[in-house]
Amino acid sequence: MPTETVIQLVITALKVAMLVSAPMLLTALVVGILVSLFQAVTQIQEMTLTFIPKILATFTALVLFLPWMIQTILDYFRDLFDSIPNLIG
Repeated sequence: MPTETVIQLVITALKVAMLVSAPMLLTALVVGILVSLFQAVTQIQEMTLTFIPKILATFTALVLFLPWMIQTILDYFRDLFDSIPNLIG
């Protein structure tokens, strides 16, 4: 298998991984910034206030985006398995 093919497969896998994880990571980022802003404005420095909203928001994003994430991963693997005959020969 040529080196270019392997590099292309790895790049595509990394793109799919970043695309699939992006909704949860971006949700946690936005909620974290909002909670930090709220803490700075109100001067409440409770440690659990930073974790609980992020966990709930990330779980909600997972539930909302799970069908799309599964479909994206399935499409990637379907394309990968369809290209196996071209990779070998």
